[in-house]
Parts: sequence; structure tokens; C-alpha cells
Amino acid sequence: MENEISVLFEIEPDSGVAVLTLNRPTRLNAFNRDMVARWRGALEQVMSNPEIRCLVVTGAGKAFCAGGDIDDLEAFLTGDALTRKNYLWEHVQQIPLLLERIDCPVIAAINGTARGAGLDMALMCDLRIMDAEAVVAESYISMGLVPGDGGTWFLPRLVGLSRALELLWTGDAVDADMALRIGMVNRIAPAGTALATSLELARRIARQPTQPVRMMKRLAHQGLSMTLRAHLDQVSSHMAVVQDLPEFRERLKAFRERGR
Repeated sequence: MENEISVLFEIEPDSGVAVLTLNRPTRLNAFNRDMVARWRGALEQVMSNPEIRCLVVTGAGKAFCAGGDIDDLEAFLTGDALTRKNYLWEHVQQIPLLLERIDCPVIAAINGTARGAGLDMALMCDLRIMDAEAVVAESYISMGLVPGDGGTWFLPRLVGLSRALELLWTGDAVDADMALRIGMVNRIAPAGTALATSLELARRIARQPTQPVRMMKRLAHQGLSMTLRAHLDQVSSHMAVVQDLPEFRERLKAFRERGR
């Protein structure tokens, strides 16, 4: 149904875990411009809400996201090249940039097929849990396109350059076993349990001290483009800060008491 809300967003009040659900199941959650706008709005809520300690992204129904909606794409093509480029930069590409700025962990629960931009949206999350029966593919080449939202940046960092190029050039489908073997995903969930498995992990992470978790994410991402010297200097600053936080003091006290 075309009047369904294309993105659902809810926060578990007790755990601090938020769930963003792509919600166009009749179209395998293929994204259109309404979905992009709602997706971006939900991510902005996550970034501005310190009570959210972990975010899980998933799809409604039997798919994670089948990529771009063909009907929306054909309407989009009526604009000139500059208009299309500006839309990608001002809207679609703001999603990976927002995810880069969000400090809380983000887990993709790949509950079903993820192709093209759908796979890219999973790749830009911090962790990926994949349903045992799901299949993913960098399928742009089948349409004569290139990844428009960062797939050529994220995929080589996960699976290596030559493997990434093979997947990009062929558009070959990847099952869960292969995805785990090449480092594309973190875990395989039993069929039908990708969301439940992701929520279990998200709640576990959400119970950890908030600031060290967020700092670790920043350190890991920023460290990819820093020298070791600069990274260690940054780490020393973060370490000095977290040692003053109540969470560390409480855990240090509990550790001492257990040792008595």
C-alpha cells in the first residue's frame, strides 16, 4: 500500500535501544524519496538524543531493502544531471554522513534480501547481523550504475579491495555463509531471527558505560585516517576523561570490593 509510512522509528524506554524499520514491505522496502527523507529525519533524532544508547536498523516483511524503487528512479531521471547530482549530495548521501557523526553503535539486522543501495545502507552501519537465509548483492552493475551512497568506500574497507571489486563488477549474490567468511557481516542469525539477535546484542552493548562505547567508536573510525602518533595522543585524552566519570569510579570500587 502506497499510503504506508515508509520508515518506522521507536525507542525502547528501558534499554535505550532504538529501532529504525524500513517499512515498504509491498515493494521489498525499496527506497523512494519519501523514505530517504524519513530515514534522514530518524537519524537526526538519534544524533540529538543522548538517551539512545544503540540503534538497530532493519526492514519490514521479508526484505531488508531491495535498493532504489524503479518507479521513483524513472521520475527522478526527468531532471537534468546537475539536479540529480545535487539531490544525491543533499539527501541520499547525507545518510552515511549522519551515520558517521552518530556516536552510538548502529547495528544492521539484515532480515532478508539487501541489494544495491539496500546493501550499502547495511554496510555503513557499525555491525551487521544477517539472517541465515538472506542474500545480498552489490547489484548496481546490472543496471549500468555505480553505487551512489558510498558502497565503493565501505565495501573495500570490510572485505578488501580485490574482493570488493569482484563483487561490484559482477553483481554476484552473496549468501550468509560467504558474507561471514569474507568479513561482510559479523554474525549469522538463525532464519527469521536477525532482528531478535540484533536486539539482544544491542541491549548488551547499551548496558555498557555510555561514554567509553561512544569514544571507542570515534577512535576506531578516526584511527583509519590518522597516524599512530596522532591516534595515541587522542586516546590519551579520552582515557583521562573517562577515568573521571562516575561509571568508571563505580566499577573500580566494585572490582576492589570483589578482590577483598
